[in-house]
Amino acid sequence: MSELPVGSTLRPEVIPSRWNLLRDVGVFQLKLLLDGCRDAVLLPVSLLVALVDLLGLGPRAGRQFYLLLQFGSRTEYWINLFGAAQQAEALASPPRPGVDMLVDRLERMVVQEYERGGITASTKDAVDRALDNLTRGGPAGRNPPGPST
Repeated sequence: MSELPVGSTLRPEVIPSRWNLLRDVGVFQLKLLLDGCRDAVLLPVSLLVALVDLLGLGPRAGRQFYLLLQFGSRTEYWINLFGAAQQAEALASPPRPGVDMLVDRLERMVVQEYERGGITASTKDAVDRALDNLTRGGPAGRNPPGPST
């Protein structure tokens, strides 16, 4: 059974850097939060709007629910929840408008600060060392405790 959906273009040789992966995980969590908040708001609002439409109230009776669906569709496009999957394949393409574009702007600001040698440079080095220690099994490069072979 395939691990990726039919029609997926993600190739196994596409392996992001550690920092790209961390960035994508963070962005995905932010998008999940935004998506969940949107859904939590749309649930009661959609029921209320549908009731108003059914009762024939308001200036656009019968159409308000569908206008709300169009709004929801635009927010879904803007959030682009699974956009990192497409970005992994097409790293050279510009991000589409929405959360991805905002994150890219923020990332560029952080990269510029890093290139100037600001505090983010030392922070990046510290995180790199910590992640290297984790992958090697600890500060002295020993393997973590586990079942012996």
